[in-house]
Order: sequence, then structure tokens, then C-alpha cells
Amino acid sequence: MTVPPRLSLVTLGVADVEVAAAFYERLGWTRSSASVPGLVAFFATATGAVVGLYGYEDHAADAGRPPPRHPGGFNGTSLAMNMPSPHAVDEVLRAAQAAGATVTKTAAPADWGGYSGYFADPDGNAWEVAYNPHWPVDDTGRVNLP
Repeated sequence: MTVPPRLSLVTLGVADVEVAAAFYERLGWTRSSASVPGLVAFFATATGAVVGLYGYEDHAADAGRPPPRHPGGFNGTSLAMNMPSPHAVDEVLRAAQAAGATVTKTAAPADWGGYSGYFADPDGNAWEVAYNPHWPVDDTGRVNLP
């Protein structure tokens, strides 16, 4: 057997599940009824993957890993959402900032030919918002890799 190229769930470590969930709700995301208040929150994405929010300590214990040394700092991982245009990138960054995110990198033309910027959620989780002319995005937001 091989490992299938599949991503079902991305779980983000957070300081307070309810505070973090409220931020994602301000983005316009809908919390799933599968969530457990105060313990874990789940949000379905348009592309089919799920974003989960889980307390740092509980998440580390569940994964058999030590807790982060500096919660809220860059952990070497970023999530990305591809948009259909540079204008859409700017709109998403403005909306995220209005919901309480910190824009950590203003959107600008990228050396790979696209346009991108970054925001961090209140726990420091990095989100890239990008337009890539080489990766078409369909109506559901799915990237169509060449």
C-alpha cells in the first residue's frame, strides 16, 4: 500500500479554543456541530478539508510531541488560500484584518509571477493569501495543479 495524497484535517494549536473559534467565525466561517465547546472547534472549508482548533497543550499531548516553546510565534508552517485575482487577495487580507488578524506581509507581486501576502490569526498561525496565474482556481476554490 502507498500513502494516498490526501489532506482531510489541519489542526491549529491555539491558546483558547473559544477565542480562536470566534475569530474564524468573524471571518465568516461556520463552526461545525461536531465541535466540543471549550475543547475543540471544527470548520469545513470550501475545498473539502477541515480546519480544527485545539488547545496547544492538548494538541501536543495528542500528537505525542512537546508543547511549543513559543506559542504564537512562527512554527515553520503556513496555510494558504489561493484566490482568482490580485484584487481578491487584497479583499481577503482586508477582511481578515477587520476580523482581528494581523497582516504580517502586505500583498505584493511575487518573484514566481503571482501576487501574495500573509496574515496571522490571533494565535500567530500564518495564512498566505495568493493569486497564482499558473494554478487556476475553480468556482469552489480548488486549485488545479498543472
